[in-house]
Amino acid sequence: MTEHYDIIIVGGGHAGIEAAAIAARMGARVALISMKHDAIGRMSCNPAIGGIGKGQMVREIDALGGLMGIATDRAGIQFRMLNRSKGPAVWAPRAQCDRDRYPKVVQELLGEVRNLEILEGSVETIETIACGDTHESIAGKPWRLNAGPSRVTGVILADGRKLKADAVILTTGTFLRGLMHCGSDQSAGGRIGEAAAVGLSAALASLGFELGRLKTGTPPRVHRDSIRYDVCDVQPGDDPPTPFSDMTDGIRQPQVPCWVTWTNESVHEPIRANLHRAPMYSGQIQSRGPRYCPSIEDKVVRFSDKPRHQVFLEPEGYDNERVYCNGISTSLPKDVQEDFVHQVPGLESAEILQYGYAVEYDFVPTHQTNPSLESKLVGGLFFAGQINGTSGYEEAAGQGIMAGINAAQHVRGHAPIVLGRDQAYIGVMIDDLVTKPPTEPYRMFTSRAEYRLLLRSDNTDARLTPLGRRLGTVDDERWERFRRKQSANQTFSALADRARVNGMLLSTWMRRPDTDLAALATLLAPSTDQIYCTDTLTQALNDAKYSGYIRRQEDQVARFRRLEDMNIPPRVDYRSMSELRHEARESFTRVAPRTLGQASRVSGINPADITILWVYLTGRRELPKSA
Repeated sequence: MTEHYDIIIVGGGHAGIEAAAIAARMGARVALISMKHDAIGRMSCNPAIGGIGKGQMVREIDALGGLMGIATDRAGIQFRMLNRSKGPAVWAPRAQCDRDRYPKVVQELLGEVRNLEILEGSVETIETIACGDTHESIAGKPWRLNAGPSRVTGVILADGRKLKADAVILTTGTFLRGLMHCGSDQSAGGRIGEAAAVGLSAALASLGFELGRLKTGTPPRVHRDSIRYDVCDVQPGDDPPTPFSDMTDGIRQPQVPCWVTWTNESVHEPIRANLHRAPMYSGQIQSRGPRYCPSIEDKVVRFSDKPRHQVFLEPEGYDNERVYCNGISTSLPKDVQEDFVHQVPGLESAEILQYGYAVEYDFVPTHQTNPSLESKLVGGLFFAGQINGTSGYEEAAGQGIMAGINAAQHVRGHAPIVLGRDQAYIGVMIDDLVTKPPTEPYRMFTSRAEYRLLLRSDNTDARLTPLGRRLGTVDDERWERFRRKQSANQTFSALADRARVNGMLLSTWMRRPDTDLAALATLLAPSTDQIYCTDTLTQALNDAKYSGYIRRQEDQVARFRRLEDMNIPPRVDYRSMSELRHEARESFTRVAPRTLGQASRVSGINPADITILWVYLTGRRELPKSA
């Protein structure tokens, strides 16, 4: 018999995990297909979660009821809040995790999710059915008409099994025709020891999808007992550590230190001398890698004026002998890696346990994807993670949770959920992807968010937990914690607006540059009956210090929404708008923006193009449409 599910997720990486868990919690019957069950949640690169922009997204995933924050709190071995020297708007949590513990925690969490079945296998074919322009039904429920000519009906596995579904989410990571490079050596695979997914690329091409090619890489790993730590700088974790999840009361496991060293001219010299053997420079790799996470080859070439580059030595677990050499990602041959690694201070006698390598893989350029992460060509087919051209666990997980939510909405016959740029970093990322399709792996930074004062890591629950509750992804325990916190915040806000300090309102005193969390806590300790938690005081202090700027950004958001609220009808024939520049006509046709605001963010579009489009949309002349 052919098994039927509401939603099938292909791939057990960080996008697939979140998609599967959230969709099942919304009541969908879900199958998660992974090549190997024990590979679910595996950390292909550095076993770390969070960072600048990324940590905020993990907090957002948690606020919606996702798994990554909880898993990190349970598997973390070092926790740090980055950017403490800057304003709270860019504070970013980060944790080094135990590589072996993290996937086990994830698999345990998935095992607790009802309506979710995990299957081993490799998907080779995506089955579809033509639907034309008529409304159909899925499992007796109304199906939202998709602009594409077909809709998904299921998948076929390599062993011949057929699985039917009303929605399919592809979260294939670096496995789509994955090809690993270490010098001139090449081998098929998405990561060391795991096979590539070959058939899916051909299946997508046969459905009419344009495919691209991207590249990522990893550094060498060395034995922890072969490092000279006495010549490195220690980098301890925070005391006390800050959890990622609102469901975590505290981090109780011991923290381990990381270490910092530097490259030097002795490191750079063998790299320069062997650039002709580096796949990125020999022509062996044609695709583009992440500009903001360059290989050591790229660093030496692009930043030739810099005499040294930082190297972070990060343990991969309590009982794991491997140390991740963050900062020297490379695909140079093994003999060259042996040479330059042993020139790094502290690594003179290091035993290399795994050489660095690069991975090339297929992705689906995102002009073919809607803001809901549903494809434009095939109804019910969603993409999430590196298949959309992103890099990083956090970016993948953020897309995964939204793809899971929208696949469940699709199955229910409900409208998709699209987070705004003023609502979440996840919203910024997805909007960037669909309006400016990446030509290199996309990485989140706080600088990408124009409203980052509103998108702090301390207020993610206020921004997103009510939405999760409405969708059914936030359970009673999380909701009760959220309500208690909001009640405490409101009580403290009322206190701040009436209490006085040295003749001024407490809310005014909190805005002073010299007022920090310690000063506020000290002031309140003897003067109030209620004990306020650190989270409440932190959020109140940040809101006070940014109050003027926040009001200004809220005004900007209101103006921005007027553009966002102006919808663009489907199937607009931009090529017939002679007033538009040729580049604008081609860009609008390629991206097919849904709103005037989204149109304004399309690459290559200028204000004059938006004015012309607005003239059409406001009815000053008839809006051209295709036949």
